[in-house]
Amino acid sequence: MFGLIGLFLAAFLAATIVPAQSEAVLVGLIIAGDHAAGALLFVATVGNVAGSVVNWTIGRYLGRLFSHPRFPFSPEQIERAQRGYHKWGWVSLFASWVPIIGDPLTVVAGTMKEPLWRFLTVVTIAKFGRYAVLAWVTVGLM
Repeated sequence: MFGLIGLFLAAFLAATIVPAQSEAVLVGLIIAGDHAAGALLFVATVGNVAGSVVNWTIGRYLGRLFSHPRFPFSPEQIERAQRGYHKWGWVSLFASWVPIIGDPLTVVAGTMKEPLWRFLTVVTIAKFGRYAVLAWVTVGLM
């Protein structure tokens, strides 16, 4: 039970501004074999998507904080993500799992007023896909 809670928290934090490694936690729990891989994939995905929704909310409702000196993303990161979002639109959210660019991208999706239903759909597919490939590789190596 605590493994699943830890995985959820690691996945949630990894999708926000807090540096965390949900992949290492997922792989460790798969190797430990105490939980079904499907349950681990579900928990990691839900936690990571929930963290992304926090980012979307920040972008959607708290955009005025972008100029605050303690805002976690630099104006350059936000501008770069907005340019990419303008170019690719909601399809760019398939890259929400990519380290470094994924988190700012989910904030930008909020600033661009991406509908939450489409945001959730695409981000869930992307994040589940990343975890599924990682789990498949891990199980294959065991």
